[in-house]
Amino acid sequence: MSRIGKQAIKVPPKVKVTLASNGSVNVEGPKGQLDWTLPSKISAKLDGEELSVLREGENRQQKALHGLSRSLISNMITGVTDGFKRDMEIHGVGFKAAVQGQKLNLNLGKSHPIIFNIPEGVKVTVTENTKLSIEGIDKQVVGQCAADIRAYYPPEPYKGKGVRFVGEQIRRKEGKTVQ
Repeated sequence: MSRIGKQAIKVPPKVKVTLASNGSVNVEGPKGQLDWTLPSKISAKLDGEELSVLREGENRQQKALHGLSRSLISNMITGVTDGFKRDMEIHGVGFKAAVQGQKLNLNLGKSHPIIFNIPEGVKVTVTENTKLSIEGIDKQVVGQCAADIRAYYPPEPYKGKGVRFVGEQIRRKEGKTVQ
């Protein structure tokens, strides 16, 4: 059995999990609702407060999907109870960000401002013009949103300018020297 897949998931009392016969998993909690469909040959069973994910066979693909399915369902439960958050910071002279409705306006030293459409279900807050906080209930959407924002100006190794995650270490390079 998969080491991750065989672990049971504890379902908190304020979370309602619904399993359908076609493999659909619906998780409802205080922060919202998430849906996902299990891959074929993978099933889930709910026993009171514990949810277990089962697989039919022992081939390589089913083993991989077993652990993946368990992790995704666990992330769904965590998302509807606590939510997920990614913190980012912008470094560079004149670099700043501002939220305008469902759009994020980024000034990153280019000749034009960059307009990023904030996805549905994600909340972006900007403090001090350079600190971003991305929150939501779906871990994949929050992470992808953060990665898309970082991709507009990844941190560069010479001066350290760019958009980075809080706590991210940037390996600095020495510039050219005069001979």
